[in-house]
Amino acid sequence: MTEVSAPVLALAALLLGADHVAGQATTPPPAATTPPAQTAGVATKAPAQATEVATKKWEFSASAYTYFVPDTEDSNDYVQPTVTADRGWLHLEARYNYEAIEAGSAWFGVNFGGGKNVTWTFVPMIGGVFGSAKGVAPGYKGSLGWRKLELYSEGEWVFDAEDLASSFFYNWSELTYAPVEWFWFGVVTQRTRVYQTERDIQRGLLVGVSYKRLEVVGHVFNPDDSRPIVVLSARVTF
Repeated sequence: MTEVSAPVLALAALLLGADHVAGQATTPPPAATTPPAQTAGVATKAPAQATEVATKKWEFSASAYTYFVPDTEDSNDYVQPTVTADRGWLHLEARYNYEAIEAGSAWFGVNFGGGKNVTWTFVPMIGGVFGSAKGVAPGYKGSLGWRKLELYSEGEWVFDAEDLASSFFYNWSELTYAPVEWFWFGVVTQRTRVYQTERDIQRGLLVGVSYKRLEVVGHVFNPDDSRPIVVLSARVTF
């Protein structure tokens, strides 16, 4: 319960401050958009369409990544929850156990996207880290899609408020192929210091399925090791 409540509370605080701003927006910046499927063909200067984007309802997602880490002196299994909220150009996000165990982070970002044959999204973000780790973190999320291929990446550079020399760049990237809409597989990389291994960059394989608003994905990092790291994730949108 502790792991889930921290990001939910952080996101709720962001929503209270952002709901009035997002609801009052009349003409969002031309480049700031929702994902490409919702913006193809939208004329940013048309008043009626601009109003529709500005008054778009909130969209939420909640995910949990369960890490099964081989037993070591300083590594244990843990759950990493994330919740997001999007409304037009506005992106809010809260994470827990992402930068460190028992650390949380709250994020503000702007949605950009476009393309038809080749689709893209980009979300520059700024966040604050609190708890067992403290600092300020610029970050991003982005994707590039072509036919059944998709490249996704998210990263953040945490500037440690207590020891600047301990600042660290976190990254999670995927390249996937989806032969059908509800099934995909690919490769994944991760750079983190939540747990320690001999590799600076973890790399592995993933396979995922979806049903309606639910996605379930399995990841295996360092599959050539005698004891690889397994990550199971579930995500729901509403």
